[in-house]
Amino acid sequence: MAAPCSLAALGMVNALGTDRETIWRRALAGDQSGFRPRPELSAGRSEPMAAIDDDALPRIPVALARYACRNNAFSLAALEPIEDAVRDAIRAVGAGRVGVVMGTSTSGSRECEAAILHEYQHGSLLPEFCYEQLELGGAAGFLAELLDLRGPALSISTACSSGARALASARSLLALGLCDAVLAGGADSLCGLTSHGFASLKAVAPGITNPFSANREGLSLGEGAALFLVTRETSGIQLLGVGESSEAHHISSPDPEGGGAAASMRGALADAGLSPDDVTYLSLHGTGTRLNDSMESRAVAAVLGTATPCSSAKPLVGHCLGAAGAIELGLCWMALEARNGGELALLPHVYDGVADPELAPLHLVSAGESVSGDAAVLMTNSFGFGGNNCSLVLGEAKP
Repeated sequence: MAAPCSLAALGMVNALGTDRETIWRRALAGDQSGFRPRPELSAGRSEPMAAIDDDALPRIPVALARYACRNNAFSLAALEPIEDAVRDAIRAVGAGRVGVVMGTSTSGSRECEAAILHEYQHGSLLPEFCYEQLELGGAAGFLAELLDLRGPALSISTACSSGARALASARSLLALGLCDAVLAGGADSLCGLTSHGFASLKAVAPGITNPFSANREGLSLGEGAALFLVTRETSGIQLLGVGESSEAHHISSPDPEGGGAAASMRGALADAGLSPDDVTYLSLHGTGTRLNDSMESRAVAAVLGTATPCSSAKPLVGHCLGAAGAIELGLCWMALEARNGGELALLPHVYDGVADPELAPLHLVSAGESVSGDAAVLMTNSFGFGGNNCSLVLGEAKP
């Protein structure tokens, strides 16, 4: 079993809100009001996206203007509620012993798009554009410079598993003795590149995504960030296990048999020293595309069976791509934090209720559903392009 790895603090921003209490309340209610069309990102198409208003985001400090992009504003918004805890950790162990690991797939692509359009129209890039806004490494570099950290700072970009793999890497930095604390998570912002890219794959639903339904038509895009303070504390909510696989089945399509997904789930359980029967709830990758839901249902049934309660967060916050794994782990963290006398409230699976008879009959969580018990073990799945798979297991420290 792995050494203690505490998810000591969490900050998050997504289409449901900018604070944990609001996000969790709206998620439990199955609130889909964060979705709206964004024609400026989709060439006039009307598919809804789970977006965040710019006026809800903090401003990047002037001294770090070269990092000024929406992606880093999301990270700053997620940092704000846990900044005191992070600075306490820095004082306790020293800036050289605190690392940063961020997952992202877009970084500042939206700002780059605007800069290139300006160059096309006027012959020069926008004066406020800097390469650090676009660079994937800037997602970690921004936070490291903001907090004056001198430990390892790296960004991970493995498509939709990026945020989950950032947490896996944070745990490795602790286990290797390279850090005593790590700020880890993911941030991704909507941009034209993402919108048009998924549209070209014919993977975007015309309405809000409808995962595991016979009527599912694709995914819905979202944006946001989640940041964890990861430490060696033995109390609180623990990252118990990590499973990763790289099946390399296809550049954009998953293994239809779910082999890579099943391998990451089994790996996470083995790493945690747990059995499938120990899993209380599973947060599905659940994109709502025909291929993902088909292969994931096979993988879940093969590893956990069909009785484990499970749901997808993507009908609530959209598919947040490089941030999805961190955000969905964060929702599991909130469920554990909100436990009431052993009762664990479960995130509902919001869809049209029309089961697909071709999929394994998974136990999709109904509104208001909860489970009781002295212990709770939660698993999350994150599967990315190219067969980049990551499953995480979390639970409460044993007294």
